Amino acid sequence: MHPELSAFLLSTAVIFVAELGDKSQLMAMTFAARYRARDVLLAITAATLIVHLASVGIGRFIGSAFAEQQHWITLAAGVAFLIFAAWTLRGDELTDEEAAKARKAKGTALLAVGTAFFLAELGDKTMLATIALATREPWFGTWIGSTLGMVAADALAILVGAILGRKLPERVIKIGAAILFAIFGLVLIGEGLGWIG
Repeated sequence: MHPELSAFLLSTAVIFVAELGDKSQLMAMTFAARYRARDVLLAITAATLIVHLASVGIGRFIGSAFAEQQHWITLAAGVAFLIFAAWTLRGDELTDEEAAKARKAKGTALLAVGTAFFLAELGDKTMLATIALATREPWFGTWIGSTLGMVAADALAILVGAILGRKLPERVIKIGAAILFAIFGLVLIGEGLGWIG
């Protein structure tokens, strides 16, 4: 399989899972109650493209700067994914203040939603997961895949919220996402230690 396609598929899956139950999904549902779903998705996509482009840039820099120590980078990425598993189990909730800001956002939908998502994603686990992926995977596939994974997960939240009027079953999603993060982290640690691949 072509490396860019592999990076695209991997990052789409990993970021989709990372976004499930994330506060960004809750923000998407809140904004969708105020603005048209299309406008919310366009704003999410624009903000995600920018944040994840910066993320892959950081990841590529780290990967290039420490190319001689690739096994250490792989180990660090594996540990990071184990941390993401714990972070996912802990949960990520939208505070009352964040929900109020989302409801009261003024201006056009694209500007209000895009700015809120951009700020919410800085330092979020999806940004950090994208950085970790980009240390070892081609940047373009990682960038487009991570963006698609996040937008797809947020679109799912908007759709489910609109149809069912309630949240996704959070406990099941948290456990499933945490297990997938842990598996991915253990595989990376195995690769870094030379046990796999």
